Amino acid sequence: MPHTETPGTEAAPAPRLRWWTELPLILLVYACYSAGRLLARGDVSGAVDNGLAILRFEKALYLNFEHPLNRLFTREAWIGVPADFWYASLHYLVTPAVLVWLFRSRAVRYRAARTWLMTSTLIGLIGFTLLPTCPPRLLDAGHGFVDTMAQYSSYGWWGGAASAPRGMGNMTNQYAAMPSLHVGWALWCGVMLWRYGGTRATKAAAVAYPLITTIVVMGTANHYFLDAVAGAAVMGAGLLLAPLVMRTADRVKARFTRPMAPVATTSPTGSPAASPAGSPAASPAAGSSIVSGGCQTSAGERIPRQRESRLGAGAEPGASPKDAGDGAPAPAR
Repeated sequence: MPHTETPGTEAAPAPRLRWWTELPLILLVYACYSAGRLLARGDVSGAVDNGLAILRFEKALYLNFEHPLNRLFTREAWIGVPADFWYASLHYLVTPAVLVWLFRSRAVRYRAARTWLMTSTLIGLIGFTLLPTCPPRLLDAGHGFVDTMAQYSSYGWWGGAASAPRGMGNMTNQYAAMPSLHVGWALWCGVMLWRYGGTRATKAAAVAYPLITTIVVMGTANHYFLDAVAGAAVMGAGLLLAPLVMRTADRVKARFTRPMAPVATTSPTGSPAASPAGSPAASPAAGSSIVSGGCQTSAGERIPRQRESRLGAGAEPGASPKDAGDGAPAPAR
């Protein structure tokens, strides 16, 4: 016997997210991130000191991958130029593309993934504010780094201010190297592609994209290795805090949303069942025998107009059940 749920006891479906509410939210968070990143311009000398401290710490741990990669990117234009394009553009293209893909094809997972990304981005903004850091490319030339984006600026739209378009260098904070959200966002994209991609190509991209991004940010002298590590750590912190952020958002939303009081109704089995106010089952006529459009059932009938259909079988051609009536005898043959 097929199982049927009692009306009023079904699980309420989760509210569906709409793009016209999601897009302004994402743009708002990104605007706050960009504005905060721009305003968090610490003392330049302090930022240089922080960058040198990171460099010394890496050398003490034999983690100085930046120098050999930067020399390679500087010497080989066929590597350096694509790397500059990678750094300057892909995080603006791939991250939104993965968000749209999740929204359209993995709607159940989208909200948690979006919250994770946004929470991590705001944590990164705190890092920019508390620890302004000079990237390797802005250190004195005696430290052995070359700004590849300045070297190959004739190939792209950027100038000497990292990935900022020419003439817009003053509209970006070049001392926001710690943590590297280029690496953090690439890691988020990789996790999403690995978990929900389902094909070998997407899994290969899930591994390649964050790995190549990490190499690119060091080879172009835009970040230290520890910046990349901090970017991954920020994403880990965002992943842990995302459920708390969602629960808090739900509580705030519930506080400003008027709850619907349940109204008791009678289920087909005779037991009371709760229905939301305003639903068809809560109307006063729900307990009557009216099925639809004036069709009624009488005692002993299970299907509306069952008696009329029986009478109609023996009626004269052209005679309607209405003419026959409920109590009229069948016509003589």
